[in-house]
Amino acid sequence: MKFTPTAGQWAWRAALATLALTVIPAATAAPTEILFVGNSYTFGRVDPVMSYNAANVHDMTAGFYTANPAGANPWEPHPWEPHPWGGIAGIFKQFTVQKGLDYDVSISTRNAASLRGHFLNTANAAWDLRGNIASQKWDVVVLQEQSDAALPVGMGKNANPAQFAAYANKIEQFIHNGTAQTYTETQLYGGLAACQATGATAVTCNTVRNIPHNVNASSDTKVYLTKTWARPDMVYAHSVTKADTTDPTGSPIPDGTGTSAKLYYDSLAGMTADLRTTIYGEAASNGHFAGVIGGGDAFQLAYDQGLVKTDGFYDANGVFVSNVDGVMNLWWDDYLHASKYGSYLDALMQFGTITGFDPRTLGAREIAARDLGISAAARDGARASLRRAGPVGVSVTWWDKDAAQ
Repeated sequence: MKFTPTAGQWAWRAALATLALTVIPAATAAPTEILFVGNSYTFGRVDPVMSYNAANVHDMTAGFYTANPAGANPWEPHPWEPHPWGGIAGIFKQFTVQKGLDYDVSISTRNAASLRGHFLNTANAAWDLRGNIASQKWDVVVLQEQSDAALPVGMGKNANPAQFAAYANKIEQFIHNGTAQTYTETQLYGGLAACQATGATAVTCNTVRNIPHNVNASSDTKVYLTKTWARPDMVYAHSVTKADTTDPTGSPIPDGTGTSAKLYYDSLAGMTADLRTTIYGEAASNGHFAGVIGGGDAFQLAYDQGLVKTDGFYDANGVFVSNVDGVMNLWWDDYLHASKYGSYLDALMQFGTITGFDPRTLGAREIAARDLGISAAARDGARASLRRAGPVGVSVTWWDKDAAQ
């Protein structure tokens, strides 16, 4: 029997046909807004990492250089550090593109910057680093402290754990609630003696700090701390280098006085452990942090497993030895900053912790590694170190995610 639609059914079919012909634009989700706050560890120090993918990263301090002519402040651009910078943020951005994720990535960095320096703009009044943090609402903010600031007192040139904890908390509060505040660091540390114990003078301790309201504060922002890596220059005997002087590539120049640089640790593992205690301890004591990104843990595991260079960092005269033997070296020539291999490994940890995806699922054809000149063997070594680094203190279990995601 032949089916004959009723008038009402014909009208319904016509309506469906009309709807099918109507172009309805799909709702587009806003990108995830992420800000990386840090220093030369974050922007990469030298190429190929420093400028990597910079066209797709908002370098929020590039304009400060333009606004301050050479010689106006001690943080003027070095010839080997031209802006714009991509750095760890640029590698992270490439990972997200390859994974089909939409992240709008920004970076606010300055050489040798501490978290206190970012909050109080101590480098130069024109460098409004705190203003960068307050410039918009962020979905994610990653905080990276000065490399040795989180170490116990006396265990690094800049070791200042009380200051690290105080200003990690200050920035977290500024991002999450943004209330205007007026304080002195004497009040912050609970007394003048406690403030001076951080290395500050009485004048500095009693200086009134006026912090304006952050109109873009949001309780929804995920704020992470980065656990940095142990430094061979603080463990292995080497020559003192010329202060604020480098060769044209930015590499250090020994001053000829011999192997007399001060050392602080007997092993990289000891330094790694102290950084872990302080940084993970800070995240545990302040439940408003989303977690810790354990880049330094991945460094130590790669070292312990023999996947990377583990000796011969300096020659008999204490002069640095570059990576000329074909072994993957996580550190750059100054044995303070990361090499491209170390930055790549750190970026993998950033990606895994922030997005929840296992970095190993980026696959053998990962684009950033190819662009940076990192071999397939080196990529395999980096992934091998992630097999155990993931669970160390990280608050999300990306290592258990389905590889198909």
